[in-house]
Amino acid sequence: MPKSDRAAYWVVTLLMVVIFILMGILAYVFFVPQTITLSEKKGDVIDAVPTTYPPSPYLRSEESVVLEVGTTSEEVVLLPVEKVLFEYVEVIDSCGPHFEGECLRARSGPGLEYEVQGRLRDGVVLKVGGKVERDGVWWYKIVFDEWLRYPERLQGDWYVAADYVKIVMDEGVKTIAEGAYATTTKKTITVNRSEQKLYAFEGDELFLEVAISTGLELTPTPRGTFTIFRKTPSRYMQGPLPYLAQQKYYDLPGVPWNLYFTEQGAVIHGAYWHDSFGSRYSSGCVNVDPEIAYTLYTWAELGTTVIVKD
Repeated sequence: MPKSDRAAYWVVTLLMVVIFILMGILAYVFFVPQTITLSEKKGDVIDAVPTTYPPSPYLRSEESVVLEVGTTSEEVVLLPVEKVLFEYVEVIDSCGPHFEGECLRARSGPGLEYEVQGRLRDGVVLKVGGKVERDGVWWYKIVFDEWLRYPERLQGDWYVAADYVKIVMDEGVKTIAEGAYATTTKKTITVNRSEQKLYAFEGDELFLEVAISTGLELTPTPRGTFTIFRKTPSRYMQGPLPYLAQQKYYDLPGVPWNLYFTEQGAVIHGAYWHDSFGSRYSSGCVNVDPEIAYTLYTWAELGTTVIVKD
């Protein structure tokens, strides 16, 4: 082969190699998902693990993160994500606050032959841990995955028949981090101990006015300005009654729709064990009719201001 032809051959070969390399780079850039790194932003905790673009929909929502693609960085806001919901049951076809009528019985197993663990009144809300069918009847297994002051009072498993309850889906326990009480909500709740009334406002507009029961003389609901820092749809409340003989105590599973506003345990919640709303009754909490308590619970946000006054 003449020297001039050999030179032309190598030039053509080199050009083809360069073209193939460029095509590979372009294919990688435009057709292969790019690996990104999520770095922590605004003090929130986000797992710094590789993922693909766009970011996973299961990352926490409404948070700014830095996306590093190649040698460039860009700050973006993640889209809202679907909430994780838990299954609860609310007792709806049972006895009244003073056990009048036929009560739904919680049993130690899925069947009428099992031992009775307790009588459940209308308005009780309990967390579901499973469901089983037996002899054509569905039973919900109840779980108490919370701290109990007197765990010895709870013995064995609890099952309730599905025919006497309704399913409620909820996010479960929600809390504000310690010290992070700043909020942009315009919602406020005023508890008037003299009137035995609760008023819920959104800005200057009244959302709800309802009769309540605050603490008795020896266990008053604390006065002051507070913040709702914890919400939970169900709470097993236990304790002694300090104004009675020491052998007296309260033991209330499934207290519904709880809005905590003091670290000492003052809570706005539904009360299924009495109907004396409009007069003092409680051991320091703010008692509300369970149906109204649900409305208030779904309306109130973490960070809502609670004002308790006379």
